Amino acid sequence: MTEKRYASDRLRKGRWSCSGQIYLVTAVTKNRTPVFADFSAARSLIQVIRKDELLGSHQTLCFVVMPDHLHWLLQLQDETLPRLVGRVKSISAKHLGQPIWQKGFHDHALRREEDVRNVARYVVANPIRAGLVERVGDYSHWDALWI
Repeated sequence: MTEKRYASDRLRKGRWSCSGQIYLVTAVTKNRTPVFADFSAARSLIQVIRKDELLGSHQTLCFVVMPDHLHWLLQLQDETLPRLVGRVKSISAKHLGQPIWQKGFHDHALRREEDVRNVARYVVANPIRAGLVERVGDYSHWDALWI
């Protein structure tokens, strides 16, 4: 039997964590199931992210919880990126009482020349591009440090 390799497995080989670095993280639900179309499920995930931030692991700059994935712009503090994302995924799944996440996650370490606010605007505008709302303010599951 051949071991199946996922793109996320290959991505992890080059992953590094650096305190103070800003990352854009994307995590997807298993089979793209729209788990977070349910209001309480989305709010539960947001609560997990906010509670973890209080531990000093990271600072959330912005996020948007889409029906089947999470976009999360954060500045890493006293934690590694895989442990932080793994913990948030694990705790949120336990809160919902079932495995909900696809294995792995995608991350992008922002370069110095990248405009963090423009990246944040791109993140929170996801519901508009997905056709879920016409205005960002009409979507319930996002937040940004600057707002």
